[in-house]
Amino acid sequence: MRSFSQLNPIVITIYFVAILGIVMFCLNPIILSISLVGAVALNLIITGFKDGRSHMHLIVLFVILSIINPFVSHNGVTVLFVMNNKPITLEALIYGIASGVMVVSVIYMFRTFSEIMTSDKLLYIFGGISPKLALILSMALRYVPLFYRQEGKVSNTQKALGIYKEDNVVDNFKGRLRIFSVMATWALENGIITADSMSARGYGVGKRSLFSNFRFYMDDVIFLVLCVLLSGFTIVGIIDIEFDFYPAIKMSELTMRGLIGYISYGGLVSLPIIIEVKEILKWKYLRSRI
Repeated sequence: MRSFSQLNPIVITIYFVAILGIVMFCLNPIILSISLVGAVALNLIITGFKDGRSHMHLIVLFVILSIINPFVSHNGVTVLFVMNNKPITLEALIYGIASGVMVVSVIYMFRTFSEIMTSDKLLYIFGGISPKLALILSMALRYVPLFYRQEGKVSNTQKALGIYKEDNVVDNFKGRLRIFSVMATWALENGIITADSMSARGYGVGKRSLFSNFRFYMDDVIFLVLCVLLSGFTIVGIIDIEFDFYPAIKMSELTMRGLIGYISYGGLVSLPIIIEVKEILKWKYLRSRI
């Protein structure tokens, strides 16, 4: 079987829709934990450790989301302490942690999706349905890495010129504000240039044609069948499992059907990881034989 990123774009999209649909509408801690571990592992396999700062940003986001809920919501029966005559409860803290795990998991999944789904893959999926929507999506995903690279260039240039220093809070804030202003101007100018270039090349004149090299192969069918089956088993298995945060943390008794649901979701999350690890090991083995 080919690597996960080389599968048919429709299969990859269906997989992410299935896994995101489950995690976004389920606050079950076991499902959330499985999704977080799987999302982080797959993202590290696909993208590597090339952007450690973004991982730190997500850790900070998780901490903020976890601790902010107890100070906003005061429901729950287990009071940890009282601040300004308002109780800080364990149930609210656990709910905040669960929400943080869900948000971070979804962000990691979208990051992996944007890394895998290049502009030609998006055009392949949406080109026949709505060419304009496909073009907008591909351009939006293209501008994300471009924006990050340009931001790094502007930041390094200003540091080299000695305009601001990171060890000074005031200078750092002014420098970041200046960088944001520069980037906003750059994005607007780049958008105008892109629009003029497309107009000069005749975009929108006449009927568009679409060429694609993507085809369905047997491994695409196998992966799609496994994805649908595991998603179905997961939904059927966990649909009756109740987990209440308020007023007290309570989860319904684990049944065999619920256990099958958890195992199915773990298998669904692990599918691309297993494929990618297999391809990496195969590649290393073939290189060792040279």
